[in-house]
Amino acid sequence: MKRILPILLLLLMVVAMPATAQQLRVGYVDMKRVLDSAPQVLAGRDQLDLEFRPRNEAIEFQERQVQTMDDRLQLGDIAEDARIRLERDLREMRRNVNRQKEDLRDELSFRRTEEVQKLEDQINQAVQVIANNNGYDLILSSPVVYADPSLDITQLILDQLRLEYEADLRERSLR
Repeated sequence: MKRILPILLLLLMVVAMPATAQQLRVGYVDMKRVLDSAPQVLAGRDQLDLEFRPRNEAIEFQERQVQTMDDRLQLGDIAEDARIRLERDLREMRRNVNRQKEDLRDELSFRRTEEVQKLEDQINQAVQVIANNNGYDLILSSPVVYADPSLDITQLILDQLRLEYEADLRERSLR
């Protein structure tokens, strides 16, 4: 009997615990959607576009020059030594354009990553504000294997980020 009583008490506690335990409130944030739609991200993209547009336009201009040279070469109406020189210049220019495109891609990728890392703190703060204001115990972010759509609080996070972005814009305009 002495051995059965502790087991019986433990069993009663386990059965009664879910009834008395607080309901766990869980939310889910689709980070891809946040990183595609947050106003801070969109503003950062616009800034990167402005920063990299001149280099991109220069590369496009060079690509048009390569095409013009290639078209000239295809006509076949130039002297042999001029054709050889043009082929050599064309190869060199193509290599140069490809190298510049690769450098631009690498630098743009690096800068995008840098901008996203700057926003991570802001996104995390927005998640914490939403969690505290709405009583969430746990918020998961993508990727997850599955999250019921009813748990998705991505729009709340985007709304919070929009509020913070607008407040930052107002603060900057007052300076």
